[in-house]
Amino acid sequence: MRRGRPGGPRGGTDWWRGAAGALSGALAGCAALAVAELLSAAVRREAGPVVAVGGAAIDRTPAAVKDWAIRQFGTNDKLVLQAGIVAVLALLAVALGLVALRHRVLGAAGVLLFGAIGALAAVTRPDSTSPVDALPSLVGGVAGAALLYVLAGRLRVTAEADGAEPADAAGSAGHSEEPPRATWDRRGFIVAATAAAAASAGVGALGRSLNAAGGKDAVASRDRIRLPAPASAAPAVPRGAQVRVPGVSSFVTSAADFYRVDTALVVPRVNADSWRLRIHGKGVGRPTTVSFADLLRRELIERDITLTCVSNEVGGPYVGNARWIGVRLADLLAECGVEPPAKGGPADQLVARSVDGMTLGTPVDDVMDGRDAMLALGMNGRPLPFEHGFPVRMLVPGLYGYVSACKWIEDIELTTFDAYDPYWVRRDWAREAPVKTQSRIDTPKPFARPKAGTVMVAGVAWAQHRGIDKVEVRVDDGPWRTADLAAEATRDTWRQWSFPWKATPGGHTLTVRATDRTGEVQTEKRTRTIPDGASGRHAVVVTVD
Repeated sequence: MRRGRPGGPRGGTDWWRGAAGALSGALAGCAALAVAELLSAAVRREAGPVVAVGGAAIDRTPAAVKDWAIRQFGTNDKLVLQAGIVAVLALLAVALGLVALRHRVLGAAGVLLFGAIGALAAVTRPDSTSPVDALPSLVGGVAGAALLYVLAGRLRVTAEADGAEPADAAGSAGHSEEPPRATWDRRGFIVAATAAAAASAGVGALGRSLNAAGGKDAVASRDRIRLPAPASAAPAVPRGAQVRVPGVSSFVTSAADFYRVDTALVVPRVNADSWRLRIHGKGVGRPTTVSFADLLRRELIERDITLTCVSNEVGGPYVGNARWIGVRLADLLAECGVEPPAKGGPADQLVARSVDGMTLGTPVDDVMDGRDAMLALGMNGRPLPFEHGFPVRMLVPGLYGYVSACKWIEDIELTTFDAYDPYWVRRDWAREAPVKTQSRIDTPKPFARPKAGTVMVAGVAWAQHRGIDKVEVRVDDGPWRTADLAAEATRDTWRQWSFPWKATPGGHTLTVRATDRTGEVQTEKRTRTIPDGASGRHAVVVTVD
């Protein structure tokens, strides 16, 4: 009698072999990433395929999509991107495993191709300085391809006799012999797959451990820093700067709560002992290079400054106020012979470069017009956190961060706006971006249900380097009523406000607007964040019980 075909009821050969093929691809992908992780510890963490491909994806993503990702995921946008990359790689690896069931060489070649793509991404990153950056992805690709080739070999179908009964001595006319049974090396596959999984886990864990240890010198250098007392200390925060209304943002934002928006998938760990800043370019009569120790020996200033991200929507969270300590940037530039355009200098743009390859362009006139533009070394009394630019970042009050607040800065070039477009300008953001006059309602929250009676409406307003002169609140379509302003620290910080509202039962819309010290009233016209920051008035809807 005839037996079932391979993959039929006889044992589901085709189904189990297909599942094993998919598993082979997944294991090959894991092995490739694990080996690449280990090698990136020897080369540099940023050369790993996930980081390199992720950085390349960020660079090629339209500005509107990036802006959407920041709004949707906030500071978790990079984690979401990395998870997405790993998920896509996992699906492709599974597909290549299925391909390898019929075409071992083609499946292995596919893994090699993805290794080559990772290598290309690594060596073309702005922060790449050596072709050695290609090694983690290339070697990882070879390891993954070899593993897939071996595992697919264990899945090759062979013919096996199925113990048919022998014919009688005289022979049996018309008797048809049993066909051979299709089989594959299950035991060999299980042993090889288990060994591969264990080895990949071990290699990956070792790579992660070494990469983590690679930043220990940077951590140690930060731990050794003792910021000296500034020659020009910030005045004490006025007693009335913080309104006593629950739910309002703290006047000083802690480092842990301060927003972080940048393109770095991996936070750079820079050793302060080896860090250097180069100043050069058009109109720089005395090019120079300074170390962190050089900056510590200079006269330091301490200032309360509010920073705002250009991606902050009306009423959004990407604004924070901290006490910064650093070196006056204008003084350092002047010592290098730099003159602003207002005094005849040839360079109108300062291009700041980060260790991760980011470039920011700042108007030279704004840096040297007397405002407290600085190279910041400390935040809220401590050395900068790594996430916020350790060892040194740039700050220019009154400008959105993408044109003024370069983190992990290592190079300053004086040039012109006509000669060079920095990273965000090439992606259709504005060349110059002064912070717009804005205000936000912190309490009550949208869709809150306060009780009837006096309800305190409160929040913050900002117009850095101009200052806030007035804040007004409107209930529904009623008249604008002046809110109580908290004490002002400086014109470079946000200002808190409060308004006692006699709330009546029902649904209500609360709207806020600010007026800066130049007399400009916050516009009601809504615009997107692109190209130079969002505009409009923040409003919340509440229901009074």
